[in-house]
Amino acid sequence: MPLPPHPLPVRKTLSAIPQPAVGAVRRTSPDVTAVQLPQGPPPGRLPRRVPVRQVLCLVPLLLVAVVAVQHRSVLAEGFGHLRAAEWPWLLAAAGATCLTWVAAAFTRQGAVVDRLPRRRLLATQFAAGSANHLLPTGLGAGAVNLRFMTVCGIPLARSSAALALYLLAESVTRVALLITLLLAFPGALRFGSLLPQGSMGPLLLTAAAVALGAAALLLLVRRLRAAALSFLRTALGELRSVHTRPSRALALWGGSLAFPALQAAGLVLVGLSLGLPVPPVHMAVAYLAATVAVAVVPTPGGIGSVEAALIVALVAAGAPAAVATAVVLAYRIITVWLPLVPGALTLGALVRLKVI
Repeated sequence: MPLPPHPLPVRKTLSAIPQPAVGAVRRTSPDVTAVQLPQGPPPGRLPRRVPVRQVLCLVPLLLVAVVAVQHRSVLAEGFGHLRAAEWPWLLAAAGATCLTWVAAAFTRQGAVVDRLPRRRLLATQFAAGSANHLLPTGLGAGAVNLRFMTVCGIPLARSSAALALYLLAESVTRVALLITLLLAFPGALRFGSLLPQGSMGPLLLTAAAVALGAAALLLLVRRLRAAALSFLRTALGELRSVHTRPSRALALWGGSLAFPALQAAGLVLVGLSLGLPVPPVHMAVAYLAATVAVAVVPTPGGIGSVEAALIVALVAAGAPAAVATAVVLAYRIITVWLPLVPGALTLGALVRLKVI
């Protein structure tokens, strides 16, 4: 059998596809676009569907509605007295009320070395006033301002120290202003009508017992004592830092003095609008004495306790009870109830914008 002229080609075996070395990084082709697939929630956790921040925006308005319903009779009577008042004095009282928020903003800035955004700070004081009337006295405004300072980047310890410094400065200047006016006008108040006979002794004993109880608690509870000392060191450091800058010290003490003075001026202007037969300085002394007396009463914004104390103080200053009641109700309408809804709306907006 003859052989073919050309031998058949020999088929070569395929070489194995080279595999990447262990630990080598596989490079993607530049012509290929990677698509990021959406990842679901971690296993065991449900997807978040409740808009928590949007719900929190509505809470202040709900609280305003609840408080307004509870005090609807006071609102009706107060607005009735406003219709009989002289409007120029009332407008001046409203202006003094607006200036109190500016004074509070100055005091808050003076209590901390860091520079706070001015517009947000002023809006926060307006919102804090509304929160202060919805929660026990001081807690609402304190919580709003504490949150605002922490959002601005100030550590929690220093923010708490600044809050304590603000409260200290405001209390010291309020009491100092009251004592100064009492020394200048010793007959401004008849203290015999403010306190029942024989009640001074029990009040002093109660205050002493509270002070001794707090001191004993600090001495016996080691953790509480350590926390208190740590906070005190932080507060003293913040106090020294603030007073090394004259602008901060001036804002702190000037604003804390202007705040109660403007509040007292608002009451004086409302008293003039309703023809209260009491000298303006005596009305201011009555206001300062009443607010110092109710500072320890844990009611929302002092609602109820402030009205009663102001009426008693104005009567002690020589005002007829009926006119004093009308003045106090009209004053609280201007300073508390009219700004309450706008303040609640501002508070909700600040929460939504993550300012607080």
